[in-house]
Amino acid sequence: MYDPGPTSCMVSFIGEEDHTRNACPKIRGWSAGWFQMSFTTPHFGPSMLIMAARGVMAEKTGTHFEDVELPHTQGDDEKHAEVGARVILGHEAFNEAMLKEPPKAFTWSTTQLYTACFIGFFCATMNGYDGSLINNLLVNPWFLDFYHGENAGIWAGIVTSMYQIGGVVSLPFVGPAADTFGRRFGMWLGCLCIILGTIVQGVATRDAGVRQFMGGRFLLGFGVNIASAAGPMYVVEVSHPAYRGVVTAIFNCFWFTGSIIASGVARGADNIGGDESWRLIIWVQLMFSSIIFVSAYFLPESPRWLYVNNKRDQSKKMLTKYHGEGNPDSEWVKLQLNEYEELLEMDGADKRWWDYRALFKNRSTCYRLFCNVSISIFGQWAGNAVLSYFMGKVLQTIGIASHVGQANVILINNCQQFCWALFGAAMVDRVGRRPLLLFSNVGCCVIWLAMTISAALYQQSIPDPTNPDSIGTNHAAGTASLAFIFIFGAVYSVGFTPLQALYPVEVLSFEMRAKGMGFSGFSVAAAGLLNQFAWPVSMQKIGWKTYIIFTVWCAIQATTVYFFIPETRNRTLEELDEIFTSPNPVKTSIARKRIGLDAYGEVVNIQDV
Repeated sequence: MYDPGPTSCMVSFIGEEDHTRNACPKIRGWSAGWFQMSFTTPHFGPSMLIMAARGVMAEKTGTHFEDVELPHTQGDDEKHAEVGARVILGHEAFNEAMLKEPPKAFTWSTTQLYTACFIGFFCATMNGYDGSLINNLLVNPWFLDFYHGENAGIWAGIVTSMYQIGGVVSLPFVGPAADTFGRRFGMWLGCLCIILGTIVQGVATRDAGVRQFMGGRFLLGFGVNIASAAGPMYVVEVSHPAYRGVVTAIFNCFWFTGSIIASGVARGADNIGGDESWRLIIWVQLMFSSIIFVSAYFLPESPRWLYVNNKRDQSKKMLTKYHGEGNPDSEWVKLQLNEYEELLEMDGADKRWWDYRALFKNRSTCYRLFCNVSISIFGQWAGNAVLSYFMGKVLQTIGIASHVGQANVILINNCQQFCWALFGAAMVDRVGRRPLLLFSNVGCCVIWLAMTISAALYQQSIPDPTNPDSIGTNHAAGTASLAFIFIFGAVYSVGFTPLQALYPVEVLSFEMRAKGMGFSGFSVAAAGLLNQFAWPVSMQKIGWKTYIIFTVWCAIQATTVYFFIPETRNRTLEELDEIFTSPNPVKTSIARKRIGLDAYGEVVNIQDV
């Protein structure tokens, strides 16, 4: 029998009236010779079987044939017979599209789309710049002298926390901004607030005291929370489904570009000295927000937002141009439009700015919100906040007290964390979300335990613990503690940095995404408030013993991830419904399936493995 290949095949046979070995069952009566059959079209359906006779053919009647065309119509069952199979992780529709139309990573249309996403990445850059900005300000002696402050304790906690307070207050505005006017507008509005906040901080005077500076930080927190919610929403919704994981994971890696730039500017400003050294750091923050503010109007809008706002033609046009390489019949265009039609709510709660019921209406939505909030909080409470915002005090506990030495450590640490974050982003689709989260949580737990031991040994070697200028004699313990700071940065960045933006936004359905990301921002800000008020006081009162808390908490986080956080790779955003509507989302998310394929690559059979 012939092999039913998808486009062409070639079969030869020899012998006398052998209808069971290599002869096509439609052909009878050939007694000798050999034949070569070429299927020049997909030979399922009403196509012709083209048979070229080679050599001298002897038919029973003695007639010679050279070229013969015989009709060879297949039945529906034979058309879609299973001819191959593969085991997959993820949704069968996504995997079918990957087989039938493998996407090309670098074309003119994808390059344009990457550029649009790159501008969205600056939302994370702004956030990272501020995180490093306040860190560098708190180790700047001229800044502390200007406001009569200190780098730990209540004063540092209050000044830093105004940023988080602004983020909490912005919660009711995130959903309406991104749902009513689009994802681009959400980024634009956030950047407007950031520009205003930067100006307020930059022109702060000694007469106004720290109040004006704190007001500027409030506006910054308000704007960054809106932009940081709209940014990943925009990136995850415009990205090609095949590259959504990697592209959105890279989003939060740009937190470190802002952090590195802030550290570099602060390091250079030290050579200037005086008040200009800390004002320069503040004014540079205008750069990224201004780029988004000017560019947002020219970016392509989210196809999902266009679709649910009765702009279906524009939605299809966007998908055709950027996901289908200009082909409206592309598998990726058809797949997404079909899922939009089936799964998106045309009159959902996203149309009503005051309606938050979509976040709590059933078990599925509550589970989605739980995953969103959990990862948002875990990223803040793994202990990174102490190293990000109060690095100066941490370095003092291990013997690095000079301003220049602390600035160098901060800059080097940010650079190496950025590299590890990019590595983690490249792994989100290869390894998966769950393994990366487990690695980071377990790794952070182990490192904090080691950090606790080394810091304790160093503190015991200090001759006069009551004297802040007294230096410990156990240099090995101090060096080990410094090494653990860098190792922590690497382990944290591989998992948490790429997934802090990717995972919370992709687990939410479209109807709940904008308001849910508002809750995510609220969770980050609320967790940040604890970081700002609790940890500086803790570092001041009990020093290295603070690290014991992080050791225990990271173990709790790892346990929660293992039992409750599902995998999301190899699915479109709409296909995640299958996970969250199942009785056991984690089990469903990691289950493997065997899919049977016909000659056209269509899925004709699905079995659990």
